[in-house]
Amino acid sequence: MPNAPRDASHSFRDEELLASVIADLIGDARHVAIGASSPIPAAAALLARERGNGRPQVSLLGSRRQSFFTDGGRELFDCAGQGRIDVFFLSGGQIDGEGNINLVGIGDYAHPTVRFPGSFGSSYLYYVVPKVILFRLEHTRRTLVAKVDFISAPGTSPDNVHRPGGPIALITSRCLFAFERQRRRFALASVHPGHSVAEVVDHTGFEFDRPPHVPITPAPSLETLRMLRTAVAPQLAEVYPKFVAEIFGAPEPA
Repeated sequence: MPNAPRDASHSFRDEELLASVIADLIGDARHVAIGASSPIPAAAALLARERGNGRPQVSLLGSRRQSFFTDGGRELFDCAGQGRIDVFFLSGGQIDGEGNINLVGIGDYAHPTVRFPGSFGSSYLYYVVPKVILFRLEHTRRTLVAKVDFISAPGTSPDNVHRPGGPIALITSRCLFAFERQRRRFALASVHPGHSVAEVVDHTGFEFDRPPHVPITPAPSLETLRMLRTAVAPQLAEVYPKFVAEIFGAPEPA
C-alpha cells in the first residue's frame, strides 16, 4: 500500500501504523500468540510488550527467543484450549461480512479454480481464543467478499453453542473494522491516513455499518516509533530478517 504524504518530522511507514493499531487492539492481554508468516502482527505483539513493561507474554512460532513452546503448534492448541491465550491472529484468502474466513479454495470444492494452503488450526483457535484479530493487507473485492466460497472457520455460532472465542476486528491496508458479534457484521472504525470512506466502500465486497463521521486512524506516536525501531526491530529480526531490513533498515542478525 502506498505511503501517504506526512509531516517529515513525524514520518512513518504504513507497516508501523498497522503495528501501532494492532498493539492498541491487544490492550491488556496476558498472552499473545502469533503464527507463521505474520511479521506485522508479530511486531505489534512485541510493541505491546514494550509498552506494558513485559506484559503481555508473547509466543511467536518459529522463534527460539520469543516462545516457550518446544512442540510448536500442538502446545499452542493446548494452551488455547486451556484458556491461556488471549489474542491470536487469523487471515484468509477470502473474508466475508460475517467474519467467516476461507483458507481452502475458490470455486467448487472438488475442482477449485484456486487452492489455498488449508485451514490447519484456524477453526479451533477461532472458537477458543477470546480476541481473534483478522488481518489482511490486500483490501479488494477479491479478498473481502459478500460470502466466502468455503467456510474454513465461522465468524459466529448459534446462540446455543458455547464459544468463548471469535473475531473482534479486521485490519487491512485501508482501514480498521470492528466486529459486532451480536449483529454478526463489521462496522467501520477508522480509515487509515491517505485513504477515504468512499475508497473503502468501493473496494469492499460485503456490507458494513459506519457512523456519520468516520475518524482517521491515529498515527503512531514518536515514542511508539522509537520502540518499534530500537526495541522491537532487533527482536523481530530473529524470525523476519528481510522484513526488518526493508522496514526498519536494521541489519540481518548474525
